[in-house]
Amino acid sequence: MTRDGQRVFLKTFGCSSNTADAEFMRGCLAQAGFRLVENAEHADVLIFNTCGVKTPSENRIIEELKEAANMQKKLLVSGCLPVINLERLSRQVKFDGVLGPSSAGRIVEAVQSVLKGKKIKWLKDEGGTETKPLLTLPRQACNPVVSIVPVAQGCLGSCSYCCVVFARGRLRSYSIDEVVQRVRSDLRSGAKEVWLTGQDTACYGRDVGTNLPNLLRAVCATDEGDFLIRVGMMTPNHILDMLGSLIEAYLDRHVFKFLHVPVQSGDDQVLKQMNRHYSVDDFRRIVSSFRKAIPDITVATDVICGFPGESLEAFQRSLELIEEVKPDIVNVSKFFPRPQTQAEKMACKISVAEVKRRSQSLAKLVKQVSAMKNAGWKGWAGKILIDEKGKQPGSWIGRNFAYKPVVVRSEDESLLDKSMNVRVTKTFHTYLEAELL
Repeated sequence: MTRDGQRVFLKTFGCSSNTADAEFMRGCLAQAGFRLVENAEHADVLIFNTCGVKTPSENRIIEELKEAANMQKKLLVSGCLPVINLERLSRQVKFDGVLGPSSAGRIVEAVQSVLKGKKIKWLKDEGGTETKPLLTLPRQACNPVVSIVPVAQGCLGSCSYCCVVFARGRLRSYSIDEVVQRVRSDLRSGAKEVWLTGQDTACYGRDVGTNLPNLLRAVCATDEGDFLIRVGMMTPNHILDMLGSLIEAYLDRHVFKFLHVPVQSGDDQVLKQMNRHYSVDDFRRIVSSFRKAIPDITVATDVICGFPGESLEAFQRSLELIEEVKPDIVNVSKFFPRPQTQAEKMACKISVAEVKRRSQSLAKLVKQVSAMKNAGWKGWAGKILIDEKGKQPGSWIGRNFAYKPVVVRSEDESLLDKSMNVRVTKTFHTYLEAELL
């Protein structure tokens, strides 16, 4: 069914789960006959699929929404922000409807409703965080090389600083068969990289009697040629009871040797205040065990600076942990209190200036460590999968077996999704540069 003149602009923010939601939305809208356009000026309906995990992200999105509201078009706001901070959104932005995250199954109905002049408010009270969209929904990929497959909605965490749990809810895992069928479909459509994503992939299956290693084995066994799997973020406490079987699953040739385990702090007392159910030594044990089995594995972690009550000594322990463990990637975040969270109400808050100073100090160390780790790849030769165009004309970005970003230069416009043999010639703190062989 065609809908002449009914054009939709969709912009998404935030994590890979949000990106997956947007891809399903685009697929459902296209199947229903709506025209998806890349310029908001040309659209009849604007959809902003939002993130609310951090205050700076929220501020930036609110400003964009204000500009969008001034365009005199129908405006739908979906994703986490309407659940996390509807009060601010309603006060500062004039919109026609809001939807919670994972709303792809209702996006067509939502667009039809606002086009008819209806105002909608479809949030978690209507089942948004208790359900999960079907993985069989049509999908229109942002990147044809990459298949982003949610393995679950929600998580089992109760971190004192996190507001996403209010939007995404408690853990609801997809079955192994559902995930495998989605992966198989996307691989047959041309994808070469599979991102298994969720709020915490390590807790996958604990509500349905299975676990992540079982899922990885099943996906790796998919008989669809060469492809590579990137495992999403995993909290340390949910890794510990399956550490051996998870490492064994990682050894499969289809799995990128990439481990994202957020430690958040190098101080056990701060971790307790954060309601993170593991110790710094648990984090050390996980990284050490993976590196023993897979020496070249890329290790990524996250650290929050300036959590309420974080002493100078506690922050120093975070610095010392990064110097000791030497992760390849550290995502540094400044603490911001988020609505409805325990941390918002905590005393002993640290000044904005001090939080900024600590984050700058950690970022400086991280840059040094990352540069040192990447320098060890100079001279490496092997295969990379080209998965995106570079920012500069004639440049391409590929990933090697350890998910290291490798930049190559070529005027060949057909390199996307190709496996290429390269040799690394230069290294930087965020990427490697290589020549084609």
